[in-house]
Amino acid sequence: MINSLKIKIIGLVTVTIIGIVSLVSYVTYRQQKEMLYDMATYNTNVLNETVKNSISDAMRSGRSQEISAIFSRLRSKEFISSLRIVDETGKILISADQTEIGHFLPEYERHELKTNFQQKFTLSENRRVFDSFARIPNNPLCHKCHSPSIKTLGFLETELSMGYMERFLEKEKRTAAISTVLIIGLIIIVVSVFLIFYVDKPIRKLISTMEEVEKGNFDHRTIISSSNEMRILSQSFNRMVERFRDMMEANIVHERELARAQEKLSHHRETHLMNQKLEEQIKEIETLNVNLEERIEEIEEANYKIADLAGELEDKNTTLENAVSKLSTLYKVGLAINSTMESESLFKLIVKTTMDTLRAQIGYIILWDQEQHEMLITTLIGHDGLSPSGTVLPRKQSSVSSWVIENGKPLLIADINQAPEFDRFSAMGYERKTLICAPLIVKNEIIGTITVVNKIDNSTYNHEELELFSTIAAQASIAIKNAKLYDEQQKTYLNTIQALVSAIEASDSYTRGHSERVTYYSLELAKKLELSQDRLKIIERAAILHDIGKIGIDLTLLHKEGRLTAEDINDLQQHPTIGMKILEPIEFLQDVRLCIGQHHERYDGQGYPNSIPASELLLESKILAIADAFDAMTSDRPYRKALPVEVAINELYSNAGTQFDPELVPHFVDLLKDSQFQSSRVGRATAMA
Repeated sequence: MINSLKIKIIGLVTVTIIGIVSLVSYVTYRQQKEMLYDMATYNTNVLNETVKNSISDAMRSGRSQEISAIFSRLRSKEFISSLRIVDETGKILISADQTEIGHFLPEYERHELKTNFQQKFTLSENRRVFDSFARIPNNPLCHKCHSPSIKTLGFLETELSMGYMERFLEKEKRTAAISTVLIIGLIIIVVSVFLIFYVDKPIRKLISTMEEVEKGNFDHRTIISSSNEMRILSQSFNRMVERFRDMMEANIVHERELARAQEKLSHHRETHLMNQKLEEQIKEIETLNVNLEERIEEIEEANYKIADLAGELEDKNTTLENAVSKLSTLYKVGLAINSTMESESLFKLIVKTTMDTLRAQIGYIILWDQEQHEMLITTLIGHDGLSPSGTVLPRKQSSVSSWVIENGKPLLIADINQAPEFDRFSAMGYERKTLICAPLIVKNEIIGTITVVNKIDNSTYNHEELELFSTIAAQASIAIKNAKLYDEQQKTYLNTIQALVSAIEASDSYTRGHSERVTYYSLELAKKLELSQDRLKIIERAAILHDIGKIGIDLTLLHKEGRLTAEDINDLQQHPTIGMKILEPIEFLQDVRLCIGQHHERYDGQGYPNSIPASELLLESKILAIADAFDAMTSDRPYRKALPVEVAINELYSNAGTQFDPELVPHFVDLLKDSQFQSSRVGRATAMA
């Protein structure tokens, strides 16, 4: 139906008509809009001159008070929005609206007066008015009231409402739209009727006649008189059918005559000679047929070659498409793998991306510990029967991962039934049907394996997928190694800084173990609030390092037992700022650094060192502030003994909403009342003592 000639012609004509009529309508609309703008300009000029003449007449006759009455009468007209006289500064001297007198024009209109004293017309779309300024010059008739030195007595501002013109324009638009739709519809109907009666109907009639001729009815004729072309076409077709019928009849007659001649020539010599000639002709025909068959065979061979070339080209295109698809997949996988440096997130991302790429049901990574000769599961996705964290798999001959680690090359098992040397059921509790396992190798050292098991559509893995999987494994190996180096670098930084913190605490028996206890309190409260792992890591690091800034504080001040002076307190309050400066060069501790800088800020914004309000404080820093204050209250200090837990809890409640976050204090107190938390807290305090 879509390929019909009638539909194509109607569609083309429809699109062409719609385009032409729409263009004409748009141009007409624009011309009408410009004409209305010219009319508004002309009306404004006429109105300005009329008003100016009325003003002059009133002023000459000494009836200046009538100007306001003139303005009020003109203002009552529907098309006049505003009518006023202003001076050069934009102050309104006379207006149809008495409340405006003495006020100034808006800033943009005063700017127009300052930059251009000529008559100016402005169409304001947002206000829907046509605004104009007309200069009122000083002439000799006005000199008795105004100084001759003044060239301009004022400016007449007229604002014409465009509402009535817009209604006219909208009416024209609707009329033009309706006319356009009716014209287009009428033209489409006329063209459709023309095509149906003068093209489609004659062609269908001709096709019907051709079907009759195909069935052997050569007497069937078609007469089409809808147009000269169709009439000539039908006449030509009828002549062709007649010739074809005559040829068929002549052929039948010749065959009959040939049969009769053969019967007669069997008794006469002439018949024998004629037979010889006929045989010679038949031989010539046969020779021609042989030559024709040879040509046909050559054409068929050429067609076969063309088909072979087309098949080869299609195979090459398919190969190229597969290569491009594989490169695109590897590029996307590489971007995903290299998007993070956190080991746990990286492992999950590698397995998830690989499973999506190879449409696997189950995927996991096993790390190989060469020193302990152990295979540890780090990440398992797609199977809930086993918790992978820290799980050690036994090494045995039937283990796929063991085989890959020993041989150092990938393994493809398309069908587990064809590989009886390996276990059908994994040690992790699932059935294997088809799988690919590849080693994770860095600098010729096997660090583990990555495996995908069972396809989502239950098909089997093939060698192309094995090559793609091996390439992904190579990318994953480098990413895992980089992540390990990144973790080691972070641990080195943290261990170094934590050693400095321990050195500070070791010099003071009163603060020994303070960082560890604050870390424990902060983490327990954060876990109770169900914060994410990333935020737990920030809290843990910030709690360990929160007093790192005390490196820059004089030890005698830290151990001072007497009353602290205002200067001493100011020096001590600098340790969050010092801690931020110490951690500033370490890029991955920037969130931790910000938390440390805020751990002595207060909920009411009266804390130090920057008096930050509660709305700008990190949740981590508010947690750390509660944990730090509680441990300080329940620990011995040079200037006092440790407070009982009940007293410390009362202090937390008393300062909730001022020093501490009032929403966090109840959660922390609930944590302190938990029996398991209490026993763990006492155990830690005993171990540190």
